[in-house]
Amino acid sequence: MATDRVRLKVLGISYSQIQTGAYALILAQVDGPYRIPVVIGAAEAQSIAIRMESITPPRPMTHDLFVSFAHAFGVKLKEVFIYKFEDGVFSSELTFTDGERQVKIDSRTSDAIAIAMRTGTPIYTTREILNETGFVMEIQPGEDDDDTQDSDTEEISPVDREPKLENYAIEELERTLEKLISEEQYEEAAKVSEILKRKRNNQ
Repeated sequence: MATDRVRLKVLGISYSQIQTGAYALILAQVDGPYRIPVVIGAAEAQSIAIRMESITPPRPMTHDLFVSFAHAFGVKLKEVFIYKFEDGVFSSELTFTDGERQVKIDSRTSDAIAIAMRTGTPIYTTREILNETGFVMEIQPGEDDDDTQDSDTEEISPVDREPKLENYAIEELERTLEKLISEEQYEEAAKVSEILKRKRNNQ
């Protein structure tokens, strides 16, 4: 069973082209080319986005509260396992331990990922699920293939379709980011932060 498991990491969040008002969480195979899109709701996207951008909310969010509760009672999350894909839905389980007992709890995949990101817990899936739901991105910028997308294809960003923000100067983006964080608009803050990061890297 262990040899059939593949470790994943969170790559980014994109607007879902399938479901209005939803987002696609992109999970990447560690040391591999596969990417898995998981459709999640806006609240879960917000929770994951603020963790990705290392934003500290003024008040604990639900996933922060859950982690604090577990730590207070000496319970540790050992792993997240995405064990099933059926009818377009990923099923996950959380494995907890208190040092003596080990307990598995069923979870929505979006919640499982949000908690794992707050605890530094490894995320796994099966090779079968990876083959069924994964896709491979073209990430070799040195290839002389006319059909190859530009070198930014690897980067999954929720802001690729917002050219107005892309045209902002770095100073304007910094001011916008501060304002959004102060207003607790974390989803928008994550988008602006992603653009800011790209602009700084291109300087």
